Amino acid sequence: MIKVDKIISATWIYTGEDQDKVLFDHSIVVSDQKIRDIQPTIKAHEMYEAEETYQLSDHILLPGLINAHTHSAMSLLKGYADDLQLETWLNDYIWPAESKFVNYDFVRVGSELAIAEMIKGGTTTFNDMYFFPEATAEASKNLGIRANIGLVVMEFPSNYANDPQEYLNKGFEFRDHWRDNKLISTSIAPHAPYSVSNSTFELINTYAEQLNLTIHTHLHETRNEIEESIKQFSSTPIERLSELGLLGPKLMAAHCVHLSENDMYQLKSNGVSVLCNISSNMKLGSGFVDVYQLINNNINIAIGTDSSASNNRLDMFSEMRSMALNNKALTMKSEFLKPSEVLKMATINGAKALGLDHIIGSIVKNKYADIIAVNLDRIDTQPCYDPLASLVYCADRSSVEYVWINGDTKLKERVLVNIDEIEILQKVKSWKNKINQT
Repeated sequence: MIKVDKIISATWIYTGEDQDKVLFDHSIVVSDQKIRDIQPTIKAHEMYEAEETYQLSDHILLPGLINAHTHSAMSLLKGYADDLQLETWLNDYIWPAESKFVNYDFVRVGSELAIAEMIKGGTTTFNDMYFFPEATAEASKNLGIRANIGLVVMEFPSNYANDPQEYLNKGFEFRDHWRDNKLISTSIAPHAPYSVSNSTFELINTYAEQLNLTIHTHLHETRNEIEESIKQFSSTPIERLSELGLLGPKLMAAHCVHLSENDMYQLKSNGVSVLCNISSNMKLGSGFVDVYQLINNNINIAIGTDSSASNNRLDMFSEMRSMALNNKALTMKSEFLKPSEVLKMATINGAKALGLDHIIGSIVKNKYADIIAVNLDRIDTQPCYDPLASLVYCADRSSVEYVWINGDTKLKERVLVNIDEIEILQKVKSWKNKINQT
């Protein structure tokens, strides 16, 4: 028999490769951080001898969820400024608070809080955009989650950098230091068209092409953003980025709530990935992205939560359910967005947007073992006629019982492994008291 690290057996496995296919009574064999094999359970135990075995009856195994757009450290501002329009929320509350409080420790503690929440909810990879990227990377490494860290760029000074070139210099220094870490990848992250100039966008595009990096930005989040762009540049932000050469398969565009026919055409013809953040858009009153038209135009759609400051939870199960139900209501088509399609948006589509689909995003031999186990043997998920439907429509993040990242166990029977929740909570409350006193 061949010795391996783990054999994880479950009633169902959703691999994420064949859209609707669910394997019954199969096992995933894990060795050296990767998926070595997938076999019927009886055969797996005949072929392999494992140091750890898991027999998960009435559980479904699936690829770890990928939070395609967030600002993890902003979890320290959860509930700080609720029920406001985006421009008011940013200009009058969030940006002033950031100028007072954001430093390395703020970002590290906020990231720890976010990562602990994400792992407990089945997220194994997140796509981040924030200041002091080394603090988020440190938290990601220490807590054992996979992270794509955005190298933030904007025209305005912050506690992190003073001008676009300094943002880039610090970002590339961070990238050079972390480039060999298997859990950390990077993107260039110009904040948004309204906070980045044409010359800076052109510089970013040059660096992205030279270094083969993806680009992560906010785009078409509100109607006001588009109206102001037309006043200033005589074009929508998407049209402007097209003229600057930014649109392409390497661009990850968060939000894309308001799109003209030409905007949609530009996204489609350039292979841009759209990162939908349905709960944040609803909470900020920004509107609904037209998912039906995005799909009809074969645009890659991934799902993100945005930050806890605008969403109040980093809950991919909530995002998946909202994505499915809201779009059925908007289109008045009950057959639109099957559970398997929504699951792809939360897994392999996110990996494609990040350029990481060759190593994560589906349960396939030789990909990293980023896997979660969801318990469907619960009052709220039984009876279970269709495991994928139960997963998207019935289950929630409390149904996640096991999480493996790079083959390492990060959540076991709903308890975080090698992560001190009490210590994190103490640090978070200290920061909350500090912010509350101003």
